[in-house]
Amino acid sequence: MTPLFGHDAAVAAFRAALDSGRLHHAWLIAGPEGVGKATFADKAALRVLAQGMGPVDASGLDVPDDHPVVSLADAGSHPDLMRLERVAKGEGTEIARSIVVDQVRSLNRLFSTTASLSPWRAVVIDSADDLESPGAPNALLKMLEEPPPHTVFLLVSHQPDRLLPTIRSRCRILRLGPLSDDAMASALRAALPDSDEDEIAALVAAGDGAPGRAIAWRGLDLAGLDREMAALADEGDPTGGRRSALAHALALKSAQPRYEAFLVRAPAKIAAAARTRRGPALAQALMLWERATDLASFAKRNSLDPQGVAFELGGLLAALADPGRRAA
Repeated sequence: MTPLFGHDAAVAAFRAALDSGRLHHAWLIAGPEGVGKATFADKAALRVLAQGMGPVDASGLDVPDDHPVVSLADAGSHPDLMRLERVAKGEGTEIARSIVVDQVRSLNRLFSTTASLSPWRAVVIDSADDLESPGAPNALLKMLEEPPPHTVFLLVSHQPDRLLPTIRSRCRILRLGPLSDDAMASALRAALPDSDEDEIAALVAAGDGAPGRAIAWRGLDLAGLDREMAALADEGDPTGGRRSALAHALALKSAQPRYEAFLVRAPAKIAAAARTRRGPALAQALMLWERATDLASFAKRNSLDPQGVAFELGGLLAALADPGRRAA
C-alpha cells in the first residue's frame, strides 16, 4: 500500500482514539490537495479493520502487507469496507463531476448485514467536497446522525468550510498540512524511484508541500509557466497580448494538466506577492488573491472554459504590477 509520509500528530491522534476503545464514528481529514489525505484515510480504515481482528504488529497506521485486510482491500473485495469516489460515466473514461446520492445510499448494503471479519466496518469518502448537493450530503448526514454501531466514516476534504455545517459538526477534524521538504523528498523518492535528485529537488520546490500535486505536475515545464506568471506580475500586460497568448496555450486539449497546474499556481503566486507588501498594496494583493482563489475553485468544480478562465487569472496576475490599478 502507498506509504504515508509526515502527519505524525494526526496519526498519533487517530491511534490514540482507536487504542482507547472510544473511536469517534466520523473523521474529517482536511487539508490542501495532494498532501496525503486520501492515503491517510485508506490506511486508517485498514488499521481499524485489521485491529478489529486482533493485535497488529506495526506502528502508526501501518498494517503488514501479508495481513488479510490488505489483500482483500487491494482486490476491492473486503466485505466490511466501502469507498465512495467519482466514477467513470457509463462505459467511457470520462469521470463524473460528483458523487451522486445513489452512491451514498448504496452504503445501506454495507449496514444491512453483520460485519464479516471483525465487529468493524469502514467507509472512505474521497472526497466529501464532491458530494452532489443537496441529495448526497443530506443522505450522508442521516447516516452520521444515526451511525451504525462499530462503523467509522473517513471523509476527505480539501475545502471543509464548504461542507454542510451539520456534517462538520458530527465529525472529529484532523488537519493535514503541507509536508516538510525532507518528507516531500522521501515521498517523491518512494513514488518516483527512477527520478534523479535534480528532478526530485525541482518537484519538491514546485509541490509546496504536496507530493501528490508534485507527482501530477511532473514533466509539465512548471519553470516555464512560472516565468510567464512572473512576467505578468512584474511587468503587467497593458495590451492584453501576454495573457491572451498564455490563455490560448493553456486552452489546448493537450495542455489540460498544465492548465490545472495554473489554477493552483496562479493564486499561490499572488499570495507570495502579498507577503512582501504593506498598506494599500497589501490590501489590493489580498483582494486579488481572494478573487483568484474563488475563480480557480469555481472553474474546477464547474468545468468553465479554460481559455476564459486563464485570461481572467492572467489579468489578476497583471494587476500586481501596478498596486494602484484595479483588475479588469
